Amino acid sequence: MRAHTVTDSPVGPLTLVATDGTLSGLYMTEQRHRPADATFGDRDDTLLPAVKEQLAAYFAGELTDFDLPLHLGGTPFQREVWRALTTIPYGETISYGELALRVGRPTASRAVGAANGRNPISVVVPCHRVIGSAGDLTGYGGGVERKRFLLDFERR
Repeated sequence: MRAHTVTDSPVGPLTLVATDGTLSGLYMTEQRHRPADATFGDRDDTLLPAVKEQLAAYFAGELTDFDLPLHLGGTPFQREVWRALTTIPYGETISYGELALRVGRPTASRAVGAANGRNPISVVVPCHRVIGSAGDLTGYGGGVERKRFLLDFERR
């Protein structure tokens, strides 16, 4: 059973998707790889109060680590990459190559980048903390300006 709600944030409205009551998607407007809205289920603004509270605390600068149950779909490889993303400390960045090393696939930085780009739970699963080997921001599903905002915000 899927349903969704929308919450405001400094990076614009965030669509939160729940599968059986657990966060399974967090999408920005105009996000690359955003599923069709019809797949999100009915809107229910009473959904996911803990997610909304933690996002508000994060954007207030009061929370650096999310503590939420997640329902991650995807392939086993994608889930492995997404789990590794959650180990990148707040305010820090790593390269795609480093992420590939962390998942035990040192020659798979492109595949890791593709999995990173399909992360269904942005912000909470911090794909924005992965950058190019030369320190460039490279792509971001929510747009490079949002990535820059999130990184600058976390470094304050």
